[in-house]
Amino acid sequence: MRVRILSSAKHDLLAGYEFYEVQEDGLGEYFLTTLSGEIESLAKYAGIHRRRFESFVMLSKRFPYTIYYDVEEAAVTVHADTRLQAGSPLV
Repeated sequence: MRVRILSSAKHDLLAGYEFYEVQEDGLGEYFLTTLSGEIESLAKYAGIHRRRFESFVMLSKRFPYTIYYDVEEAAVTVHADTRLQAGSPLV
Protein backbone atom coordinates (compact mmCIF):
# COMPACT_ATOMS: atom_id res chain seq x y z
CA MET A 1 0.00 0.00 0.00
CA ARG A 2 1.25 3.48 -0.87
CA VAL A 3 1.71 6.09 1.88
CA ARG A 4 1.03 9.72 0.98
CA ILE A 5 1.93 12.57 3.34
CA LEU A 6 -0.09 15.76 2.89
CA SER A 7 1.62 19.15 3.08
CA SER A 8 -0.10 19.84 6.42
CA ALA A 9 1.57 16.77 7.93
CA LYS A 10 4.92 17.71 6.37
CA HIS A 11 4.59 21.12 8.03
CA ASP A 12 3.90 19.40 11.37
CA LEU A 13 7.00 17.23 10.92
CA LEU A 14 9.15 20.27 10.12
CA ALA A 15 7.86 22.09 13.23
CA GLY A 16 8.71 19.03 15.33
CA TYR A 17 12.17 18.84 13.78
CA GLU A 18 12.83 22.50 14.60
CA PHE A 19 11.55 22.10 18.17
CA TYR A 20 13.75 19.09 18.92
CA GLU A 21 16.81 20.45 17.13
CA VAL A 22 16.74 23.48 19.46
CA GLN A 23 16.61 21.13 22.46
CA GLU A 24 19.73 19.21 21.41
CA ASP A 25 21.82 19.14 18.25
CA GLY A 26 20.87 16.06 16.21
CA LEU A 27 17.66 15.35 18.11
CA GLY A 28 15.58 16.92 15.34
CA GLU A 29 17.13 14.53 12.82
CA TYR A 30 16.39 11.60 15.14
CA PHE A 31 12.79 12.84 15.42
CA LEU A 32 12.39 12.93 11.62
CA THR A 33 14.00 9.52 11.16
CA THR A 34 11.82 7.97 13.85
CA LEU A 35 8.51 9.45 12.69
CA SER A 36 9.31 8.78 9.03
CA GLY A 37 9.85 5.11 9.86
CA GLU A 38 6.62 4.97 11.82
CA ILE A 39 4.72 6.63 8.98
CA GLU A 40 6.22 4.23 6.44
CA SER A 41 5.12 1.29 8.62
CA LEU A 42 1.55 2.30 7.74
CA ALA A 43 2.11 0.70 4.33
CA LYS A 44 1.87 -2.61 6.17
CA TYR A 45 -0.13 -1.84 9.32
CA ALA A 46 -2.67 0.79 8.22
CA GLY A 47 -6.10 0.34 9.70
CA ILE A 48 -5.14 -1.50 12.90
CA HIS A 49 -5.17 1.63 15.06
CA ARG A 50 -8.09 3.21 16.90
CA ARG A 51 -10.27 5.79 15.22
CA ARG A 52 -10.68 9.33 16.48
CA PHE A 53 -12.50 12.14 14.68
CA GLU A 54 -13.21 9.78 11.74
CA SER A 55 -9.48 9.10 11.17
CA PHE A 56 -7.14 6.41 12.37
CA VAL A 57 -4.64 7.52 15.01
CA MET A 58 -1.22 6.00 15.60
CA LEU A 59 0.83 7.06 18.62
CA SER A 60 4.55 7.49 18.08
CA LYS A 61 6.58 5.08 20.18
CA ARG A 62 9.45 7.49 20.95
CA PHE A 63 7.99 11.00 20.83
CA PRO A 64 4.75 12.49 22.20
CA TYR A 65 3.16 12.72 18.74
CA THR A 66 0.02 11.32 17.19
CA ILE A 67 -0.21 10.50 13.50
CA TYR A 68 -3.66 10.96 11.99
CA TYR A 69 -4.33 9.07 8.76
CA ASP A 70 -7.05 7.74 6.48
CA VAL A 71 -7.09 4.49 4.54
CA GLU A 72 -8.30 4.47 0.96
CA GLU A 73 -8.35 1.61 -1.55
CA ALA A 74 -4.67 1.61 -2.51
CA ALA A 75 -3.18 4.34 -0.33
CA VAL A 76 -2.77 5.66 3.17
CA THR A 77 -3.05 9.44 3.51
CA VAL A 78 -1.30 11.02 6.50
CA HIS A 79 -2.87 14.40 7.15
CA ALA A 80 -1.54 15.47 10.56
CA ASP A 81 1.24 14.81 13.04
CA THR A 82 0.38 16.54 16.26
CA ARG A 83 2.27 16.91 19.50
CA LEU A 84 0.44 15.61 22.54
CA GLN A 85 0.02 18.24 25.25
CA ALA A 86 0.07 17.51 28.96
CA GLY A 87 -3.44 16.67 30.07
CA SER A 88 -4.76 16.03 26.56
CA PRO A 89 -6.93 12.93 26.14
CA LEU A 90 -5.22 10.06 24.43
CA VAL A 91 -6.99 7.98 21.87
